[in-house]
Amino acid sequence: MTDTRFHAASTVADDPLPPVPTDICGLPQGAAAVARGIARLFRRNQIWVAPEIALPNGRRADLMGLDSRGAIVIVEIKVSRADLLGDAKWPEYLDHCDRFYWGLPPSLDAALVQSPAFLPDTTGLIIADAYDAEIVRPAATRPLAPARRKSETARLACLALRRLNLLHDPAAPGEPY
Repeated sequence: MTDTRFHAASTVADDPLPPVPTDICGLPQGAAAVARGIARLFRRNQIWVAPEIALPNGRRADLMGLDSRGAIVIVEIKVSRADLLGDAKWPEYLDHCDRFYWGLPPSLDAALVQSPAFLPDTTGLIIADAYDAEIVRPAATRPLAPARRKSETARLACLALRRLNLLHDPAAPGEPY
């Protein structure tokens, strides 16, 4: 008998991760470079993130993770002005995290996320390149309800462990859920 509770945690679309675009030296480009810099900053601060996390509402967080106290962090990465200004879906991420950050490259005008439409009193701002990142504006903490935190944490942990398992044995038999 198959326990279907585990199948709802992720989908085939969650894995494998898409290839990372690189420059001629093999360094990440664009959003991948920003994600790498943010991940480095977060690791130094005991925040562990995974890329491309599907949310229960059908959205996909660019980076999602946990800090050392169990708070859930989401980072939405934007590398172009048009992408940033055209994104109307990002408020739907707020129900799935305690802290939300914008991740931008140094080449993008950070003043764009200062307007009221980007909730500067709620959202944080991180400027990053492929080597490092800096929190320019801390994110406000908006604690999740305990039941939501438990389900988000369990879902994130299952997906992370599944990805780790596939890294170690990509040809293992089993259901591709």
